[in-house]
Amino acid sequence: MAVISPWTTTLMITIMMITTVMHVIDGSDNNPVYSPCADTKVERSDGFTFGIAFASKESFQRNGTVQLSPCDSRLSLSSNAQISVFRPKVDEISLLSVNSSSFNPDAYGFMVAFAGRKYAARSPPTFVANGTYTVTSFTLVLEFNKGRLQNLYWKKDGCSKCSGSSDFVCLNNQHCAFKTSSCKNHGGSVDCSLGIQLAFSGTDKHLSVLNSWYEVANLRQYSLYGLYSNLKDSLSSQYSKIF
Repeated sequence: MAVISPWTTTLMITIMMITTVMHVIDGSDNNPVYSPCADTKVERSDGFTFGIAFASKESFQRNGTVQLSPCDSRLSLSSNAQISVFRPKVDEISLLSVNSSSFNPDAYGFMVAFAGRKYAARSPPTFVANGTYTVTSFTLVLEFNKGRLQNLYWKKDGCSKCSGSSDFVCLNNQHCAFKTSSCKNHGGSVDCSLGIQLAFSGTDKHLSVLNSWYEVANLRQYSLYGLYSNLKDSLSSQYSKIF
């Protein structure tokens, strides 16, 4: 698990688990910036810190029209949002997990990925959950130019992976979703922890091409999440034996 230095903020922050498919961040990390609200340039194998904010869709807008970064002090997110901070390794496929046992996404509704201040980048808000439906699988792409983050966007996976399944509902032909009432944190039997496949595109500060997005594009949507689920179950079993 990556170690994240303290970040002073008025927002409520929860450091969530990050499981990296290839390697954990090690001595090859030459990026000294650990705050998601600071600017940096990265190379392949660096750690890169960014955040995901959970709140209502309107909370990310100023005066109901212009979307701002959660790092922007003009947004009033302190009392009605939750922030998760991650530090994946640049250009490695990762799966980020937000554990639903201590977090109810339907209390917030939407999420926005963000990083940077002067060069602030943020994704469009994407639906996560409400009192009726909960989406648990997402793909997030971080796009860089010469090592500087330019854009974050959610790749819509469609509903091909859940068509014909009685366990899922297809929302707007874009998302496979569970009924919120079936989630464990609402008394159901389904683990509705959020799984976010993460990939990189563009170039690093040495102009090396970041290729992990092309690798993710060739993966089935749920194969990576299944790998994580098996890992999580294995770790939980080991911890229960210790404690």
